[in-house]
Amino acid sequence: MMDLPSEKDYLSHIAYDSVIFGFSDNTLKVLIIKYHNTGFYALPGGFVRSNENLDDAVRRGLMERTGLDSIYLEQFYTFGNIKRYKPEVMRIILEANDHQPENSHWMLDRFISIAYYALINYNDVVPRPDALSDAIDWYSIKELPTLMLDHRDIIIRALATLQDNLEKKLVGGNLLPKKFTMKELQKVYEAILGRTIRRTTFQRKMLSLGILQRHEKRYSGRAHKAPYLYSFKKK
Repeated sequence: MMDLPSEKDYLSHIAYDSVIFGFSDNTLKVLIIKYHNTGFYALPGGFVRSNENLDDAVRRGLMERTGLDSIYLEQFYTFGNIKRYKPEVMRIILEANDHQPENSHWMLDRFISIAYYALINYNDVVPRPDALSDAIDWYSIKELPTLMLDHRDIIIRALATLQDNLEKKLVGGNLLPKKFTMKELQKVYEAILGRTIRRTTFQRKMLSLGILQRHEKRYSGRAHKAPYLYSFKKK
């Protein structure tokens, strides 16, 4: 059993939660953890060490859960509603892991959570649970389990931000390999927006933006059907 983090090593009342998006089987997915012996499902999160930057703390948490150290990451909102303060939830999680925190323990205090969303290539990740969790798995954005506290609200706002940034920051490409077909890119856009896009309209628009570089064709046995591969041009 690991020792509980010491208050002197972490910032009080500040936490982070990460909405980690991936794309697989034409579906937008989110990484969700399941806490040991509680039945609680939640977003991966954590605390900020006294001697580290906030962004570095979030990247540390992502590295621990995904094994990746180069991830598209964006801070999008701060959640501080007093209704999210439920110390009994954290107590249950800690007690389920054989800890008996005092009522005054800092991890039972009220926390304001700074939320980030991350975009990763689904195929690059082997999810790894943390010390308090039994599992960490991908869930379709349309089939999420019941989440603790306000974590569903965090995902809803993350998705809205991702939709808003889809063209302004061209974030969709971060969910794909470096080279992809136009159809694969369209499927990502459709999964994020939650609606079907006309193929010719999408292709015409993406090519008109001047942001894609065309490469060789992807051959799969039928040469006349082989689609071109594309990548986003470097800024």
